[in-house]
Amino acid sequence: MNELTVKGRETELTQASLMEAFADFLRLDVANGDASMDTIRGYKTQVAQWVAWCEENGINPSTATSADVKAYRLHLVQNGYKASSIAYKLTIIRRFYAAAVDNGLRPDNPASGVKPPRDKRAQDDFHYLTEVDYTLLLRAVGKGQSEKGLRDKAIIAMMGLQGLRTVEIERANVDELKINGETVSMLIRGKNHDRVIYLRPDVADILCRYLDIRKTVHPDENGVPMFTACGNRAGGQRISRRGVRQVIDFYLKKADLKRPGISDHALRHTAATLAYKYTQDLRGVQEMLGHADPKTTARYAHVIDRMRNNPAMAIQVQL
Repeated sequence: MNELTVKGRETELTQASLMEAFADFLRLDVANGDASMDTIRGYKTQVAQWVAWCEENGINPSTATSADVKAYRLHLVQNGYKASSIAYKLTIIRRFYAAAVDNGLRPDNPASGVKPPRDKRAQDDFHYLTEVDYTLLLRAVGKGQSEKGLRDKAIIAMMGLQGLRTVEIERANVDELKINGETVSMLIRGKNHDRVIYLRPDVADILCRYLDIRKTVHPDENGVPMFTACGNRAGGQRISRRGVRQVIDFYLKKADLKRPGISDHALRHTAATLAYKYTQDLRGVQEMLGHADPKTTARYAHVIDRMRNNPAMAIQVQL
């Protein structure tokens, strides 16, 4: 029996058909049939969470109504989920039922028109390190030449200067690094699409020195990992996203920079904000980050432009 089925013979058949339609959707439609395992896993997790909530509340997911979806939205709000997280969850549920409609299993989509709560945060309400703070973070890593020291500095540099995501650090493989004379480039397996970035010479130097001295590496089904765990337990195996977060948090605490909102993803925000500050090249920053929509990148420009063009500075009053 499918783990997402509910009791009752007739319901089970309907539920099985519903899940089969969703499985076909994941296989054929998500990312044009080329979705990553992370994306597939994310979709399945959200659907499982929705179905579990339905069963806890005596609702048959196969016949759920718009009112049921709205009740789920209220449940998410009351449990402290951010507006962006709720939007993501509702999008998955909407696609879940869209697959059912496309397969003739339902005449309507109960999630259609159910909007997430309004995001009350300001456009520039995101967390990043100042240039001084990021320098302190790098100093916390030190100038160690050990495998771990070079690995940690390479990770922090790739995220804080080149704008990589945590998942992109995890996915990186050795054969995606290309050296052509003095130019070092790297293929990034991005969230939505791949991109090529060109490494700063100092970042490339640290990365290459790390790769030269590290111990035995264990290839996995995705290739030879660029960044591996250190130590006796998982040494030589691909570093996990949890492992990356632990590395970043360790040095944030060491540099006395750890506070709410400042974590691994703050380094990507740092790279974006500083890159725009010094280049004013929104398109270039967009390509560096791999954003499909320039509006996503524009939030970083908004921060810098507001600081530079602060209207309060023009008021001729002395305190």
